[in-house]
Amino acid sequence: MKKYILIAAVALLAGAAVSCEKETLNPESVIQVSQTELNDFDKWLEANYRNPYNIDFKYRYEMNESDMNYFTIPAEYEYSIVMAHLVKYLCVETYDEVAGISFTRKYFPKMFFLTGEWEYRNNGTIILGTAEGGKKIFLAGINLLKETLEEGYGDFYGNPEESLNHYFIKTIHHEFTHILNQNKDYPVEFKSITGTGYVADSWNEEPYESHHLEYGFITDYSQHSHGEDFAEMLSEYITHDQEWWEQQLEGAGDAAQYLEAKLDIVRDYLQSAYSIDLDRLRATVLRRQDDVFSGKVDLHDITIK
Repeated sequence: MKKYILIAAVALLAGAAVSCEKETLNPESVIQVSQTELNDFDKWLEANYRNPYNIDFKYRYEMNESDMNYFTIPAEYEYSIVMAHLVKYLCVETYDEVAGISFTRKYFPKMFFLTGEWEYRNNGTIILGTAEGGKKIFLAGINLLKETLEEGYGDFYGNPEESLNHYFIKTIHHEFTHILNQNKDYPVEFKSITGTGYVADSWNEEPYESHHLEYGFITDYSQHSHGEDFAEMLSEYITHDQEWWEQQLEGAGDAAQYLEAKLDIVRDYLQSAYSIDLDRLRATVLRRQDDVFSGKVDLHDITIK
């Protein structure tokens, strides 16, 4: 018995001696941060987004920036360049022109993130983009830009201008409107104009989908909620000309009074909250869009000037 006790004691002492030895840690971290060499597009983004506006324009696929609820794919490099030009010329610089660069720097989201395909929902609708907390705008469907610009996409085949507006540019202005509303809320009166007409996710069902104008909504999606209604009113108005607006009023019939009442509030809100003239904003957007489709803007040029 004493022999076994002695052996155990020696083992305990040996263990104690080992535990008291000073451990030497490897100075190299096991976490390796990948370094991506900047290409010409990265340098162009640095000069045109990050330096003047502190905006991070992300076109490389990042799982953490994506929505895990949908299957997403990377945006193609070539059309990420095109989208960067479109966002800059039709959106960022538009607000520079009508509200001043200080406004753009203060309110425009600090990140854009692109993916290649739309996000498809179970109810048959697609997500074109989202605004997250006023800091990030997510844009989907970038790989469809070629088709959109050349011949029009989906329901807007044959009309590239309207296709670009519907799927991309209007989406950016829509999401930016949400950001402006998050900073300064719109009047409560807007919510009551068609207050009983909001139908949440049923907006893409009949009769709501095809009769939205008759119910006093500028688009079918406007019927989702008053927040979406406000953003749709502003973004649809500034991306279309007066002839289009008159056509919407005519199609609305007796409900045209609701559309006009909503537009009045949108116009007053933008002027009082941000000193922006809605009609000047529209004229600037449309002029710049004409520049794009007339070839005055090189959507592929990434030389730094």
